[in-house]
Amino acid sequence: MQKDIYQRIISFLLGASWAIVLFGALFIFKIFIAFGIAIALFATLLFAIISLFLILLLDSFEVRKCTLEESKKQTELLEKIYAKECE
Repeated sequence: MQKDIYQRIISFLLGASWAIVLFGALFIFKIFIAFGIAIALFATLLFAIISLFLILLLDSFEVRKCTLEESKKQTELLEKIYAKECE
């Protein structure tokens, strides 16, 4: 099935976001390790939680788009049924 441009952009952004989470967590850990292991783990965990929340937000955009498409299909079917009943 062909994806529209919206789905392609969201898929790309989701993939890029996962890469940013992985490499960003490593980068944050390496920066904060100079301040101690506890602070480095805390900063990495904080970064990961915020990043995963943003990924969840992107995923919700995709789910809402699918819900909208299904609602349009259902509306079209209901309009056809209503048109048959009114005849």
